[in-house]
Amino acid sequence: MTTATDTKPESRPFEADVARLLHLMVHAVYSDKDVFLRELISNAADACERLRYEAIAKPELLGEDAKPRITIAIDPDARTLTVEDNGIGMSHDEMVEALGTIARSGTKAFMEKLEAAKGGESATLIGQFGVGFYSAFMVADKVDVISRRAGGAESWRWSSDGKGSYTVEPATGDGSPARGTRVVLHLMEDAKSYTERHTIERIVRANSGHVPVPISIVEKPGAEAAEVADGAALWTKPRSEIKPEEYTDFYRNFGNFDEPALTVHFKAEGRHEFTALAFVPSARPFDLYDAERKGRMKLYVKRVFITDDAEILPRYLRFVRGLVDSNDLPLSLSREMIQQSPILAAIKKSVTSRVLSDLEKLADSDAEAYGKIWDVFGGVIKEGLYEDYERRELLLKLARFRTTASKDQRRTLKDYVAALRPNQTAIYYIAGDDLAQIENSPHLEGFRARGIEILLLSEMVDSLWTGAMPMFEGKKLKSVTQGAADLTAIPLLDDKKDEPKPETNEAVTNFIAFVKLTLGDAVSDVRASDRLTDSAVCLVAAEGGMDRSLEKLLQGSGRVVTATKPVLEINPRNSLVTALAALGNDDASFKEDAAHLLFDEARVLEGEPPADARRFSERLARLMTRGLPKG
Repeated sequence: MTTATDTKPESRPFEADVARLLHLMVHAVYSDKDVFLRELISNAADACERLRYEAIAKPELLGEDAKPRITIAIDPDARTLTVEDNGIGMSHDEMVEALGTIARSGTKAFMEKLEAAKGGESATLIGQFGVGFYSAFMVADKVDVISRRAGGAESWRWSSDGKGSYTVEPATGDGSPARGTRVVLHLMEDAKSYTERHTIERIVRANSGHVPVPISIVEKPGAEAAEVADGAALWTKPRSEIKPEEYTDFYRNFGNFDEPALTVHFKAEGRHEFTALAFVPSARPFDLYDAERKGRMKLYVKRVFITDDAEILPRYLRFVRGLVDSNDLPLSLSREMIQQSPILAAIKKSVTSRVLSDLEKLADSDAEAYGKIWDVFGGVIKEGLYEDYERRELLLKLARFRTTASKDQRRTLKDYVAALRPNQTAIYYIAGDDLAQIENSPHLEGFRARGIEILLLSEMVDSLWTGAMPMFEGKKLKSVTQGAADLTAIPLLDDKKDEPKPETNEAVTNFIAFVKLTLGDAVSDVRASDRLTDSAVCLVAAEGGMDRSLEKLLQGSGRVVTATKPVLEINPRNSLVTALAALGNDDASFKEDAAHLLFDEARVLEGEPPADARRFSERLARLMTRGLPKG
């Protein structure tokens, strides 16, 4: 552990990701550099909130300076801007960890996005990813951070010019903060406007007016501090007294720069009293598909910050940003114990139900606005269909789908059920990883001939939730690639009624039996198809087996080692099939090649390679040779 007695400054290189980020900050030109101040204020507010929490167990940490504050000091002559707080502060090791690394997943993706960003997009990306401290280097050619950990005797100075390394050394003299952190920006020549009070005040009021810590400005050395934000908690005010722009301003304190697509603000009274303020973003956060799938809801108890990663909402709502402030949770419990509290469990249930209820109301009142939310977060919400059985019915109502009948529009399951064809008893779907491929799948031919609508499910999560076999309004969801189609009870469309019925003659029956014998263990069965009208063949899963899209997904993740044998369906009315069936015994070897090629054709139609590439090539060569004129 490093102590202040080690007076020699230690120089350290930034981690590679930080160095690359700093290079982007310093050398790129952004249209909105004001973002840096919002980020520094947000960090300062978090430090004050964390001190309030630690002071519950150790009141002595507050000393005689109990009221949290953030002070912004301007020095036009020295061309410096200072953001200081009296929060928790940092020790030597905490300073190195916090300012020398980016301890967050998705760094590479963020860098790539930032490098490609243009204009105002960069500020949005910085805020979304939460690496705001480094945005100071957009306006400063040197940054000093002086900090003293609450309860600590030593203070430390971190300094860097943003060019690849930084130094850490003891902060000597009487100028160190008694507690908290002071960030000093040595501004670039073209950033001297940030030493003007009206500029700083405008940015604070626009971007940080609702942080829960008072903010003051000192416009020149020796001047009195003037308060520009009172630190009143927005969520404690009645909803009727809050303007939309105030909600947006507060929402952006969570690291977002887009507009909230939905705001949920309510106060629960009764058995448990709490206030919840939650926002559904309009843009996708970078961490949406992190493996840990953590939420970003903050938890307060009587306005005391407890944690910023409370599991208040289920993981399929992890994109929601906001907070809950409880009057009932005991402050004396540890964060771990609070997470296990039955009071928090009740709060979770209530907040989750309210968020989903407000989403449902928005879907009913403004389909276009809700459609935009679904386009961004629908794939995540659908995770709840297999994770949250209790709310599955509501989630199915919220779900929107592309279908064979909807073109570019999405439809609800209620829309689907209202348009069921006579004698149709199931909701049919096809799942895969490519929308264009599944939309043109031969499996749909018989359904299209009868005007049956098919859900087109092209996201990875679709294979998982459909595997849970949910019901909607008494109708079971059924895959068109699984089991027998059994479509004979559903009438053909008027323009298809004159087509001959799918009768299978003896020659075709014998050919199907021949194909089954030829393919052997490669398939579980070969049978005449009720679902094909044009194509010769397709592959389906057995009636009681796993849907083929789900099996492929599990096989790709290593959870299924050996795939089940598919069923090969053959269209008995296809001209190629009837021609092959008419061949005599003298063409047995050719028919064997044809049987294997039909199987490979079915695999290719599903996006799979031929079963044996070399033999496929040989059989295809023999087929082409047979078709050439003899000379």
